[in-house]
Amino acid sequence: MTPRDAERDPAAGRAGGTPQAPAGRWSDLDRPPLDAAALRRGLVRAGALWTGLEVVPRTGSTNSDLVARAAAGKAAEGTVLVAEEQTSGRGRLDRQWSAPARSGLFFSVLLRPAGVPVARWGWLPLLTGVAVATGLSRAAGVDTSLKWPNDLLVTVGGEERKAGGILAERAGTDGVVVGVGLNVSLRADELPVPQAGSLALANAVSTDRDPLLRAVLRSLEDWYGRWRDAEGDPAASGVQETYVAGCATLGRTVRAELPGDRALVGEAVAVDGDGRLVIATPDGAREPVGAGDIVHLRPA
Repeated sequence: MTPRDAERDPAAGRAGGTPQAPAGRWSDLDRPPLDAAALRRGLVRAGALWTGLEVVPRTGSTNSDLVARAAAGKAAEGTVLVAEEQTSGRGRLDRQWSAPARSGLFFSVLLRPAGVPVARWGWLPLLTGVAVATGLSRAAGVDTSLKWPNDLLVTVGGEERKAGGILAERAGTDGVVVGVGLNVSLRADELPVPQAGSLALANAVSTDRDPLLRAVLRSLEDWYGRWRDAEGDPAASGVQETYVAGCATLGRTVRAELPGDRALVGEAVAVDGDGRLVIATPDGAREPVGAGDIVHLRPA
């Protein structure tokens, strides 16, 4: 039985008829709970992007919850919803994402990019990837690279592994909820698949989630502000250049699996102004594919 199982079942762990103390919020001392009050003091202030921050012990999906709140008019731009555990976390195409309680950062933010053409909103998940990577570089000392369109990669034992993902969803006509799931302290025996990773396995200098979350949200506030001030122009804001510099997909031969059992194989050569991946095929053509067109993107 894992610590996570014991936390869910207070009766677990009893032996010889002698009851043990119920598992509680401090049952795994390597994974203390987030300090919501301290996070609010550090992030929510006059003139800042972040207008509210809530930490819940458990939920299905922070994205689903925040989209619902926005639809009901109960969330302002800059609302941050964090969960200590997600039971129905989702990635692109409704792929499932799960991890033990308090082993990662699972949060969603509500953005309302007024003044930015809707056609440029597709840059928000890519911008978030840049923000997470730069924030973690400072706070965790980990070199995080980006797999187009929405994966966060770390190096474990010389091998690139997925440690996180990003999901953006529309919230009404004027909003976008962007969710981030990041494995922080996940141990090797807890990995959902052998190809997964975590900051701990990548030898991060810190796995203290409070400063990590503050660093990531401050970085996101900075990059979102630059992008919004440039009316969503990815070049003028520096988002496109920085994304390209940190994108592990570029320069590699990939196989893009598309709807209708169609596949496109070639070298990933660029990310264009619309955030699409440009693939150079063997016949010399260059074909851009959008995140919404991709079923899978794999090395070829």
